[in-house]
Amino acid sequence: MCKTSGNIWRLRAKSPTVIRSLLGLIEDTLPRSDMTMAQIYLEQLNHPAYESHMPIHLLPDSRRAFLRRTLIAGAGLALAPQLSAAMRRTDANSWALLADTHISADPAAVKSKVVMADHLKAAAREIAGLPRRTSGVFVVGDCALSSGELGEYEQLTRLLDPVRDCGLPIHLALGNHDQRDNFRAVLDANPITCRPVADKQVALVQSQSVNWFMLDSLEKTLQTPGSIGADQLKWLAETLDANRKKPAVLLIHHNPGEDKKIAGLKDSAALLEIIRPRRQVKAWFFGHTHNWKFSQDESGLHLVNLPPVAYVFREGDPSGWIHATTRHDGMKLELRSINPAHRAHGQIVDLKWRPRE
Repeated sequence: MCKTSGNIWRLRAKSPTVIRSLLGLIEDTLPRSDMTMAQIYLEQLNHPAYESHMPIHLLPDSRRAFLRRTLIAGAGLALAPQLSAAMRRTDANSWALLADTHISADPAAVKSKVVMADHLKAAAREIAGLPRRTSGVFVVGDCALSSGELGEYEQLTRLLDPVRDCGLPIHLALGNHDQRDNFRAVLDANPITCRPVADKQVALVQSQSVNWFMLDSLEKTLQTPGSIGADQLKWLAETLDANRKKPAVLLIHHNPGEDKKIAGLKDSAALLEIIRPRRQVKAWFFGHTHNWKFSQDESGLHLVNLPPVAYVFREGDPSGWIHATTRHDGMKLELRSINPAHRAHGQIVDLKWRPRE
C-alpha cells in the first residue's frame, strides 16, 4: 500500500480480502474529512474478473468496521455469513440479473399482494449465499416503485447491503419509474462530470467471456414507453466497433417495440439496425413487461424478458431473478423464483450464440 500524491492511494494485493483489510487501514489513517475526498485505486495482481466503465454503480461495501470486529473476535469462531461469502472464490462467468425491483421508501409497502422489499431481500440473500460468488449483479431498471423518490433509492441501497457486504458490485440501469436526479443524489457518492453519454446511465462492463452494454431507456419518469436517443445509439455503434472480438450482450429496461399493449422502446428499429449486422451482439435482455420469456429473432439475436423481482402482471407468472453463466459460445440462464415452490423455479435455458458470419 502506498500513497502516491495528495489523497490518492494505490493498493496492490493478490487477494480481494487483503484489499478490503487495507481499505480499513486507510480509513484509520486518514482524517474523516479527507476520507471523503480520497481516491483509492485497487490493483489485484491476479487477472480481475472484469473491468467496468460506468457512471454510477454500487461498489462492494468492505464493511471495514465489521471486518475488524469479526477478525478481532478470535480464531475458532464460526465466520459470519457476509465475511464467509467475501472470502469465497469468485466465478468469473457467473452473474445475477435482476429487473423491476420496484422498491418503496416504506419496507412494508404492498402492491399486487406482494411486499416488494421482502422479494428483494430474498433475492439478495440467495445471491449472497451462492457457493461461489458471482462476478457482479445487474438491476435492469425500475429500481423504484413509483416516481423515483429519494426514500425509494435509500431503501434500495439498504436492501442491497447483503450483496455489497459479500464484495459484489451492483450495476444499476434506469426505467420509467426511476428519476435521474434523485437516483444520483442517493447513489452517486462521487459525481462524475464526464460520462460516456451526457446525462445518461450508460455502461460497458467487460468480463472474461462477454461484454455487457447497459443502456439508458428512461425518457420521462412515469411515461410508459422509453427511448435510447441518437447520442446513445452513436456511442453504442462506436463502442461495439471498438470491441468486435468478444460476444456482446445488451441490458435495457424497455422491451423491443410493443408487447401485449405494453409500450416499449420507441426507437427499437434504429437500435436493431445497429445490433443485427454487428454479429458480435448476441442478446438483448430487458424487463418492463414483468413477464419471464425468451425468443430469437430472424437474425439469431436472443431476446430475453427478465422476470420481475417484485410483482407480476399476470397471475401465475414467476417473480424472481436469473443466475446467468457465460461462456464464449453462449450463456446458461437459471430462473430463481422468489417462491421456490413455483413450477418454473430452477428452469434452465441454454442460449447458443449466433455465428459471426
